[in-house]
Amino acid sequence: MKWDMSSKELSRRDFCRLCIYCGVGLVASPLLMDLFKTNVEARGEKGGVGFINRREAMFYKKLDDKTIQCTLCPRNCILSDGMLGFCRVRQPKDGKHYSLVYGNPTAVHVDPIEKKPLFHFLPATSAFSIATAGCNFRCKFCQNWQISQSSPEETTNYYLPPEDVVKKAVEYKCPTIAYTYTEPSIFYEYMLDTAKIAKIYGVKNMYHSNGSLNPEPAEEISLYLDAADIDLKGFDQEFYSKACEGHLDTVLNTLKILKKNGVWIEITNLVIPTLNDDLGKIKEMSIWIKDNLGPDTPIHFARFHPQYKLRNLHSTPVSTLEGAREIAMDIGLNYVYVGNVPGHMAESTYCPKCNKPVIRRAGYTILEINLDSQGRSKCCNYPIAGVWS
Repeated sequence: MKWDMSSKELSRRDFCRLCIYCGVGLVASPLLMDLFKTNVEARGEKGGVGFINRREAMFYKKLDDKTIQCTLCPRNCILSDGMLGFCRVRQPKDGKHYSLVYGNPTAVHVDPIEKKPLFHFLPATSAFSIATAGCNFRCKFCQNWQISQSSPEETTNYYLPPEDVVKKAVEYKCPTIAYTYTEPSIFYEYMLDTAKIAKIYGVKNMYHSNGSLNPEPAEEISLYLDAADIDLKGFDQEFYSKACEGHLDTVLNTLKILKKNGVWIEITNLVIPTLNDDLGKIKEMSIWIKDNLGPDTPIHFARFHPQYKLRNLHSTPVSTLEGAREIAMDIGLNYVYVGNVPGHMAESTYCPKCNKPVIRRAGYTILEINLDSQGRSKCCNYPIAGVWS
């Protein structure tokens, strides 16, 4: 099916058809969740508000009989028995460190891969998406704060061990499992075990992450990831400290590790008015991406809308996003997108050689793909970077 996208605006007919398809998607997701919950109840499995499933953590040091140091992320929390880590999902007991979110996700959905967002990775396919409660950041603009800023004791959790995640992905014909919504690294053991099983079944793995991992766990998980979308939230430590309580240098190091180990990388930069919308910093970030990850690394400049603790700010002007895109393209990045502006021409992928559209999008909907089976432009035979089959 094809839509007319020859101009920057959708025609009335295309808009109506798009609304119908988007409406079907909105209906399908709750139906899938109802089916999933019914299946869980029918099998008599565990789950419910505050459901916890413990598993010994992988990365920690024992300091004494009652104290450990978590070494998963750069916070390196030092914890005594019963204390929760900064992420709210890791806790020591009797000198051992435990994950409280192994096999008990709080969110389970089937999403278009474009929602992650991944625009150069198996377009028009679905991703079986999971998340647990918790996060190792405190982003004031988090869109999933209800679960990311909660402990698993406060959320409704499902019993879904790694092997069942893979079975569900296969059942719902999802070629990819996405670890997403909250920060996947805080449910590291659950993600890693699921990813290993998925590889056996030929299911791909991707995660949407803030990139805040220590080098050793980042190296290990990268061996099982096929793709990653990393939130590069800004390009100065002051912003990371004030708005996220995170560390920029760790994120950049994680990106280098993923690139070194052959993971397909896309980057999302949520542009927030007055906080990280300085075009000089965006230029610095674009240069870093080109020099360290390569000019074919896609970047999504996403529009901010007021939410969580930043309701006092206005939505990002579209002109700011367009300015960021122009800077990144002038630097030499080949695939630069404007996100959260449905119908914008910069949602589509253009061939760097002939500038013809090779993938047309509106929101999460694919309108047309003009690539051959090898990922080459049908217009000029130029190879478009990505994973297409």
